[in-house]
Amino acid sequence: MFVYGDEYDLGWSTHVFPTDKYRRVYEAITSGGIASPGEITTPRPASTEELLLVHTRAYLDELEMLTSTPSLAMLRFEAPLERKTLDAIYAAAGGSIIAVTEAIRRSEVWVNLGGGFHHAYPEHGEGFCFINDIAVAIRAAQESGLAANVLVVDCDLHQGNGTAKIFENDDTVFTLSIHQERLYPVKEKSSLDIGLDNHTGDEEYLALLEEGIDKALHAGTYDLLFYVAGADPFQADMLGDLQLTKEGLRRRDELVLSTARKSGLPAAAVLAGGYAEDTQDVVDIHVELCRQVKAANG
Repeated sequence: MFVYGDEYDLGWSTHVFPTDKYRRVYEAITSGGIASPGEITTPRPASTEELLLVHTRAYLDELEMLTSTPSLAMLRFEAPLERKTLDAIYAAAGGSIIAVTEAIRRSEVWVNLGGGFHHAYPEHGEGFCFINDIAVAIRAAQESGLAANVLVVDCDLHQGNGTAKIFENDDTVFTLSIHQERLYPVKEKSSLDIGLDNHTGDEEYLALLEEGIDKALHAGTYDLLFYVAGADPFQADMLGDLQLTKEGLRRRDELVLSTARKSGLPAAAVLAGGYAEDTQDVVDIHVELCRQVKAANG
């Protein structure tokens, strides 16, 4: 029910995006008894054919080219793009495909201990996101006949603009994004956007999220709930101004996962963002998600 690969940790020691969180979450859930070795699945890279379900050939070729021009890549993405970076991103996309596939086949909740790169568009990436693994995994499930209709619940601090644009005119995918409104990125139109004022706290956030999920469930029937479980609404996040506590984020995860369970929906989750000054706070939030995933599967 967990997908993880050592390549997820890119060693970006000086970057605001703490990619070591993936390794630390993995170590915490395996040493802490949340996940046994048999419950960890190793990702495989998304294939070119799978990536092309979302991204253009020209963009994939451009990514390959940019691995040899790191300074230009940094300018474009605000993150280093080397060969190992691209390999890790493709592995993370493959990990999200596995999480979706196994969740549906087993009627369970699965989590990819990576992924959530919701700012990537078909023809370009931004905001530390190169490949939109969320959209790739959904399209792969649709292409294989595993799922027809999907509900995306994106609870990252930032709007899932790339995901919203990809599915903008597609009524098979309902995109719900709850995010800080006056913040990056330039907004696209999700199926349902809940833009929050700065300093929104636990109770208001949870009430609005529950209301939004209810609206989404009344809007259609779904074969999968895809949960983007960003840790960055946390009150100590360096890139935002929401005021959720760890307990509030635990209740958020519980709300989303219990909704899936009560609705009879398999669910796949990805970790997405988290930029607290103390990375251990980010790890704690993600580990709590994993604890709830384990409990949801009984």
